Amino acid sequence: MTTTTGQRRPRPTGAELGREVAAVAADIPRFAAAPFHRHRHRRWGATDDEVAAVMPGDDLVPDAAPLCTRAITIGASPEKVWPWLVQVGCLRAGFYADDLLDNLGHPSARRILPEFQTLRVGQWVPMAPTPTPSTAFTVAGFETNRWLLWEQPTSTWAWRLTGAPDGTTRLVTRIRKRYDWAKPAEAVLALFLNKFGDFPMMRRMLLGIKERAEA
Repeated sequence: MTTTTGQRRPRPTGAELGREVAAVAADIPRFAAAPFHRHRHRRWGATDDEVAAVMPGDDLVPDAAPLCTRAITIGASPEKVWPWLVQVGCLRAGFYADDLLDNLGHPSARRILPEFQTLRVGQWVPMAPTPTPSTAFTVAGFETNRWLLWEQPTSTWAWRLTGAPDGTTRLVTRIRKRYDWAKPAEAVLALFLNKFGDFPMMRRMLLGIKERAEA
């Protein structure tokens, strides 16, 4: 199997698949309970100021459903966190979340991958093995070590990194989504995935970035 850049990824080992199954099993209660705690989950880890603050891309999806703003403090500088964001993508570095669900079982990278450190506006952030304009995010803009914005036709996914004097980074992420009811099947699927899968996967992704950057 090859990535969108032609790099071949090794197949996951039995031990790796076992760990991925265990991770998904541990998240099952979160998937099941997510719709009932949506109000709290939409701002997991974020302060009132972070929720109210303007983020890159807020004006691109003005009629979005209630937005999600999450945040985490990472014991590393923005320069150490940034490369982990640049290489995100299915069959690139993965999403540092439940690899069994979002990276075809391939373990997310635990090191910086030089082949995926080139960043340019317009490039795809693949969400599936074969990205398309409607499924992949594209890089809509960025300022190195400060913010990064991904865009789809009906959604945006923004990241902001703020360094602190003690050498830590406050990582804030915001997703805005508009459901396209002109395509009811796609809209219902997106709504289902958002209600049940958005919080558990984003929680694990933020914790995965934190773990890797601090290591």
